[in-house]
Order: sequence, then C-alpha cells, then structure tokens
Amino acid sequence: MNAVSRFDELVSEQLVTMEKLLFVQTEIERCQQLLDELSSLEQLSKKAAIEEEIYQMKQELYAIQKAFEKKTEEVIHTYQLEQS
Repeated sequence: MNAVSRFDELVSEQLVTMEKLLFVQTEIERCQQLLDELSSLEQLSKKAAIEEEIYQMKQELYAIQKAFEKKTEEVIHTYQLEQS
C-alpha cells in the first residue's frame, strides 16, 4: 500500500473516531441533564443508575480520545513520510 492511500485510510478512520467521540460527548451531556433533573426531583435510585451510565460513558470517551490521539500521531507520521 502506498503512503498516499494509507494516509487517506488513516484520515477516514479519524473521521469515524471523531464521530464516535462526538456521539459519546453528546450522550454524556444528555445524561448529565437528566441527572440534574432527577436531582431536583430527588429520585435517588434513578439518579444512581444514570451516574453509573455517565461514568461508563466517560470511560468510553477516554478510550476513544486515546485511540484518536494515537491515530493522529500515525496520520502525522504517514504524512511526513509522504512528504520526504
């Protein structure tokens, strides 16, 4: 596989990863809003479940961010190789 097609492939993968990242961030915000509403209603059992969901999504977000950073480094490296 030549460097240009590998670069294009990596950029495409980054776009997919970015979509996942944005989705998880949106879901965290949605759950946080629900949590705030439930807190005001003092529905503690539902609140705990949503807090756990937020925690799990934050873990997923962290993993996606780390994968994105690693792929970004690979994209940059591939681009530099292509330019030399």
